[in-house]
Amino acid sequence: MSRKASLGLLIILAAAVVVVFGMMSRFAQPLSYHLFADRRSFLGIPNFADVASNLLFAVIGIWGIVFLLRIQSGEKAAHFPSTFPEHFIDRRERVPYLFVFLGLLLTAFGSTYYHLAPNNASLVWDRLPMTITFMSLVAAVIAERISPRLGLWLLPILMAVGLASVLQWDWSEMHGAGDLRFYAGVQVYAVFVVLLALLFPCRYTHASWFAFVFGFYILAKVLELYDKPIFAMLHVVSGHTLKHLAAAAAGYWILRMLRTRRPVVAVASE
Repeated sequence: MSRKASLGLLIILAAAVVVVFGMMSRFAQPLSYHLFADRRSFLGIPNFADVASNLLFAVIGIWGIVFLLRIQSGEKAAHFPSTFPEHFIDRRERVPYLFVFLGLLLTAFGSTYYHLAPNNASLVWDRLPMTITFMSLVAAVIAERISPRLGLWLLPILMAVGLASVLQWDWSEMHGAGDLRFYAGVQVYAVFVVLLALLFPCRYTHASWFAFVFGFYILAKVLELYDKPIFAMLHVVSGHTLKHLAAAAAGYWILRMLRTRRPVVAVASE
């Protein structure tokens, strides 16, 4: 698939998401969502397992940021001006991934705050950093598989759209007309972009590892859905705690992909 066709597919996907979610009836955040299965306290910390499991987001977020920042200009090759040939053909491709891992780090704090006292008001701080990760990953796919210039140009726009989706949902809840459609649409779009990335042209090895990212995300959603049944069956850990582990694993596979991949061909930057 050519880069032009890839861009066209992303535009069609965006239009489809807007149409589908725009035609759906408004739906609010169920208050039952906040009633998680494992509400055990430990060391004076309420909902300890759901709180403590956020540590993995912080670990992977910091690990990813440190890895990206440690790539020095000394790694440049003479025939690759303004590039990092071992991991990035074009240095601009690194920027969206920095925000991906920053979002994971901030998610650790936001999700911890939420799970200490789950409610709609605290859920906002859980979802805001998650949208930074989702939309930055969309920008990363565009930057390295379509155009670094376009990916960087879209990065702040995509993040603004993601953050706006959370704020719009929060505003709607505060005015008694909860509407999750915008936020849900943003998540669905980001997930399908990751899936479509498997079809886009890529200049790096391990391009198929986005399948693991997609797989762990789907697993996380399934574990979240079966929070209570899993806890009732295992009596040790809940589905929501396992959801955090699966979501963190998706972040780890992004980092692992970046650390191990190499350019397939020598392509000059734009």
